[in-house]
Amino acid sequence: MSYDPIINDRAQSLLKTLIERYIQDGQPVGSRALSRESGMKLSPATVRNVMADLEDLGLVKAPHTSAGRVPTVRGYRLFVDNLLTVRPLRGNVVERFRDELHRLDDPEELIDRASNLLSSMTRMAGLVMLPRAGSVQLKHIEFLPLSGDRVLVILVINDQQVQNRVIHTDRAYTQSELQQAANYLNSEFAGRELDSIRARVLQHMEEIRDDMKQIMQLAVQLADEVVQTSQTADYVVHGETNLMSYTEMADMERLRQLFEALKTKQDILHILDKSIHAEGMQIFIGEESGYDAFGECSVVTSPYRVQDQVVGVLGVIGPTRMAYDRVIPVVDVTAKLLGSLLTSE
Repeated sequence: MSYDPIINDRAQSLLKTLIERYIQDGQPVGSRALSRESGMKLSPATVRNVMADLEDLGLVKAPHTSAGRVPTVRGYRLFVDNLLTVRPLRGNVVERFRDELHRLDDPEELIDRASNLLSSMTRMAGLVMLPRAGSVQLKHIEFLPLSGDRVLVILVINDQQVQNRVIHTDRAYTQSELQQAANYLNSEFAGRELDSIRARVLQHMEEIRDDMKQIMQLAVQLADEVVQTSQTADYVVHGETNLMSYTEMADMERLRQLFEALKTKQDILHILDKSIHAEGMQIFIGEESGYDAFGECSVVTSPYRVQDQVVGVLGVIGPTRMAYDRVIPVVDVTAKLLGSLLTSE
């Protein structure tokens, strides 16, 4: 995701000034304004030359309606990675966050309030993924044949928790075949986490007799369905309508796509899933998210931990010209406080 072209200190300073000015008022920035605000006593002609170089590098662009320039996704990325100065939140603000969240005993209310707090503090959309369940270990498994190429799966997981699932198979299996599969899984995988079963079965597929391979494919199908169900995550979101106040996001079709993506949840859950498996804070700018609906947005996320285990992600969705220096510490502090309070719960 990182983009790090080599530009000199003067160009970096002008790019930083341009982006900060654009974040502030949302208008293309002209050479005269940059010359005046950069503090480097450069002529507008010199600034125009530097801007032309930055445009060639794909860091800024000139909208058709203006002689001024605006940052591109690449420009924002260089700014966020190399030029941004993030100031920590003042102590009294952190205490206000803590007070807002500390009064709640119910974990669901706590998560809802955290989402609301992110939204109200940034004037953007705040979202919090619900905590994922911890590891799921297989204790025992049984298969029973049903009519219509269906199989009843009886799972004993973790501390003797019993779950029944019905899965659809490519063909009918006899009780003997299903017993073979159950015996294999119980002998090989009892005590292992469910999400490791599929990989292990595929790894051993070459060693398995041909007459057992269909049974093992059933085991792979089972592992997929069980893991998908146990890992289903959801999130709470507040403040979507805040996004309507930003001029660059006021296009109704674009807003409709964004709200639809938030409603159906699939795309944003994929983005959050990338974040939960990454180290620390993640920032997806515009097209970096990989989803058209978020093409004009940035998503700033941070994982939160319960008992030192990452169980979820929270963050803010806003326009690409968001005030990153202000949003980043809000997301960071909220993640730390939420994790701390959920741990104490």
